Amino acid sequence: MTIQIAIENRFEDFTLDVAFKAPAGVTVLFGPSGSGKTSVINAVAGLLRPDAGRIVVDDWVLLDTQTKHNLAPHRRRIGYIFQEGRLFPHLNVRQNLLYGRWFAPRDARRESLSRVVEMLGIGPLLERRPAALSGGEKQRVAIGRALLAGPKLILADEPLAALDEARKAEILPYFERLSEEVSVPILYVSHSSSEVARLASTVVALKAGRVVACGPPAEVLGDVAAVGARGTASILRARVVAHHLDGLSELSTAAGALWLPQMDVTEGQTIRVRIAAQDVILSRARPKGLSALNILRGTIMEIRYGDGPGALVVLAMGEDRLIARITRRSVAEMALEPRQTCYAVIKSVAVAPGDVGRGRFTQTAQ
Repeated sequence: MTIQIAIENRFEDFTLDVAFKAPAGVTVLFGPSGSGKTSVINAVAGLLRPDAGRIVVDDWVLLDTQTKHNLAPHRRRIGYIFQEGRLFPHLNVRQNLLYGRWFAPRDARRESLSRVVEMLGIGPLLERRPAALSGGEKQRVAIGRALLAGPKLILADEPLAALDEARKAEILPYFERLSEEVSVPILYVSHSSSEVARLASTVVALKAGRVVACGPPAEVLGDVAAVGARGTASILRARVVAHHLDGLSELSTAAGALWLPQMDVTEGQTIRVRIAAQDVILSRARPKGLSALNILRGTIMEIRYGDGPGALVVLAMGEDRLIARITRRSVAEMALEPRQTCYAVIKSVAVAPGDVGRGRFTQTAQ
């Protein structure tokens, strides 16, 4: 399934002009507040009629202003997950879950209630009312309600923004599982690069109503123009080798062993690890006598310079790329050049639990 979106709309103090195509999976609209993310999904949902545009999910045309085709919101077959659960307070969890089915057409592909309940771990909650649920539990029920409505597309508008860090950590694995086990494409709004790294198969970066980058998460998060120097990061694929008694998990990457604080991931599983460019230190020779456990070997692919004193050094590590943000002075003093062997030093504690996820790796986007 593909998502094709091209919309233009002039607001009083803002112009939205967005066009992109994304393959199946989780497409994340990423950018700062005011960049146009929510306006895009409101147009997809039919809550905003743009001045001009065309929105197609696979072969399902939601909007085509040229032909004056504009499906009403209730006919668009969309499941919407808001920042807050927005559950009906007078219905229990089971009734909230089944509410969306009343509006699904007869030919809609229907998810099994028991399967959705098991996937989201909400079996013990079925007879409760929303007032008796935590924020994380409400969001899990909201996800289930969206799935059970038989949607062709799921929209998630910053669904973790209203949650504290503990609740975010609780909910993210369910979105990861959703992306792996459900065939419905997901359009997900976020301004968190950690969420992007964990969930996205495609990232569409927005600024001031325009698309500034579109592609796989590793490509977009490594683009300074899209995320800014401080937001630049890499995504490495790693296989979980073992969990050790000293509280560390051992991972295997194309560039060597990676040691991280112990995580709740099955041994043998391949995961994504987000590493911020500013947390990487470079050395021309393999360093010794350091407290840092992670020393990865790579080859310099390119060195990118901006307008300021910084530079980005991109290392090839197998199929992955690791980016280090250092100063121009360091580049000069170390005499760094493309094709040189270089060692990247990364503190184990620099990688937070939220930077580790099991999202699928994809390479295609337009």
